[in-house]
Amino acid sequence: MTPGLRDIEYFVAIAEHGNVGRAAESLGLSQPALSKSLRRIESSMQTKLVRKVPKGIELTAVGAAYLTRVRRIRLSLDDVAHEVADLTLGRAGHLRIGANQFAVDHLLPEACNALMKSAQKITWTVTVGQNDALVPALRNGAFDLVVAGVPEFPERHLVQEQLVNDEFAVITSVTHPLAKQKKVTIADLAGYQWALSGPGTLAPEYVERVFKDNGQPPPDVTFQTNAPHLLMHAVASSDLLGFQSRWDVRHVAPRLRLAEMRVPELAWVRRLGVRYRKDAYLSPAALRFIEMLKTTAKEIATATA
Repeated sequence: MTPGLRDIEYFVAIAEHGNVGRAAESLGLSQPALSKSLRRIESSMQTKLVRKVPKGIELTAVGAAYLTRVRRIRLSLDDVAHEVADLTLGRAGHLRIGANQFAVDHLLPEACNALMKSAQKITWTVTVGQNDALVPALRNGAFDLVVAGVPEFPERHLVQEQLVNDEFAVITSVTHPLAKQKKVTIADLAGYQWALSGPGTLAPEYVERVFKDNGQPPPDVTFQTNAPHLLMHAVASSDLLGFQSRWDVRHVAPRLRLAEMRVPELAWVRRLGVRYRKDAYLSPAALRFIEMLKTTAKEIATATA
């Protein structure tokens, strides 16, 4: 007998709680009823999916593989539910977007405005974060798409479409001793204190690696933040050096009196793009939003060329 969807949901709850009693309590079921459901699945599979341990249960190798499969089934069912809701309610859809700060500052505003003007029934959820949190959430179905940095090669289960290249530069206040030098090397930067983006971002790792490759000690980082504007304010009001997106700097450089320094060894370009799950359902609104992101990216690239 093939397990039903309810039995599958019950099994996932047991696996996630690691305890039949706690799983039963979370589901509002009796423990015997949940145990019976588990036995029904194991009987249909003709194998054991869990084993007893002192603190509850743990999955067998077969159980772990089964959990991976049924989680994919749940994601597919969620996709079906989203699609049916879009068709039944006659709405454009609900967009669940994950984005890094750069995308929020430069790409999302115009694309969101354009879509809202043409699809007023759309609903939105936008979550700001870094790839270390955004991408796992995308894989688990928490987001429809993520707009952030993308690797050179896409992950197996994700589709990625590159939008823009984001060039980084060393920045400092216009009064800094290095600001007036025509040529700056890694050796010139050694010994100065830095303001860099925080954990979960690639820029600090890149700077440290370049210093190491050029025989220099790691940069002395005294200020860290994932808020670009705060970082640039810190650099502008001190002798700190920073490493920041040139697009971010251009928006505030005249007001904050920031200077860019082109250091050949620190020529780094971050790829920005949109990612979504392969074969996942994307609402008409999501597809239109991706096209609007592409249009916005082209306009920005043309304006800053």
